Amino acid sequence: MNHTRMLAAAGVAALTTGVLASSAGAGASGGTLVASVSDPLNISLTQGGKKVTTLKAGTYTITVQDKASDHDFHLTGPGVNKVTSVSGKGTTTWKVTLKKGTYKYVCDPHASFMKGSFKVT
Repeated sequence: MNHTRMLAAAGVAALTTGVLASSAGAGASGGTLVASVSDPLNISLTQGGKKVTTLKAGTYTITVQDKASDHDFHLTGPGVNKVTSVSGKGTTTWKVTLKKGTYKYVCDPHASFMKGSFKVT
């Protein structure tokens, strides 16, 4: 009888721990985003191939593809200020924690027309 109770308790503990770990993991990581800046005057931020307009608060990995030596990708918002160099090209990976609020991304030399934004809820 004791053996059965111990196995049942262990099963409940394992199930509960698994559920809590899954819940914590789901809220802690928002996934991967792709930022891109390229000629002739293209700038974007996507997730799964779709333009980002709204995201849930959390930690994200952003792969920045800077394909032009006359542009940069500059992301700003609550607690975030990340930028690539204007003269440089290449792929960079950022890990950012996005909080509730509005975030903007621009190419600094062409900020009046190479820009975008999204909300974090």
